[in-house]
Amino acid sequence: MSRRHTFFGRLWRLLLIKLPLALVGLSLLLTVMYKWLPVYVTPLMVQRSIQFRSDESFHTRKIWKPYKDISPELAKAVIASEDNLYADHRGFDWKAIRQAREEFESGKRSRMRGASTISQQTAKNVFLLPSRSILRKGLEAYFTVLIENIWGKERILEVYLNVAEMGKGIYGAEAAAQAHFGTTAAKLTRRQSCLIAACLPAPLKRNAGKPSSYVNSRASKIASLESKLKFPQCIYHKEATKD
Repeated sequence: MSRRHTFFGRLWRLLLIKLPLALVGLSLLLTVMYKWLPVYVTPLMVQRSIQFRSDESFHTRKIWKPYKDISPELAKAVIASEDNLYADHRGFDWKAIRQAREEFESGKRSRMRGASTISQQTAKNVFLLPSRSILRKGLEAYFTVLIENIWGKERILEVYLNVAEMGKGIYGAEAAAQAHFGTTAAKLTRRQSCLIAACLPAPLKRNAGKPSSYVNSRASKIASLESKLKFPQCIYHKEATKD
């Protein structure tokens, strides 16, 4: 066998077998590690730092807090705002996905809406850069399956509430509570939590601490929806459920 054939054979095995297996192994390792370790930096944080590198007023604010130190009101608000079926699905809201596709195909929307669950958003925030490519959506689905099966619902919520972008340079519940309301994540009220949740779809344009009329209205709708939803038991602190 010629050296050329040997070289291409090795390259073929590297690209199609060894490299994919290595990436799968690395993704599994990271997912298992993040089941226990705090997530201090995400790809989005790095991207924003580069995006606003010439803005002297920009600086990253992020303080990791265990879920027991985050008000359950915020968990309820983000579920009401972002993912009503969080307690029931296994990572994907197939009904919302079908509805989004039907609306897109019928011309009711100029482009496909996300229909992303909290699990999908967490997978994207922790492991991937934001983009609209098919490859990124495929990787998002892969990591969503991993965290649903390895982390579980409570850990997914804990990570989401610590890494979600909640303002310009503001990531997570503690940073948002301090920046917007001068309080801590543990002391966030229902109204404050709903205001934060109302800003999640566009955190660079909306301000929970200085809400517009739209944000105030949206927060009120989120609060009214909470009474109609089923929440997973894991959102309530264990100390609060012992009676």
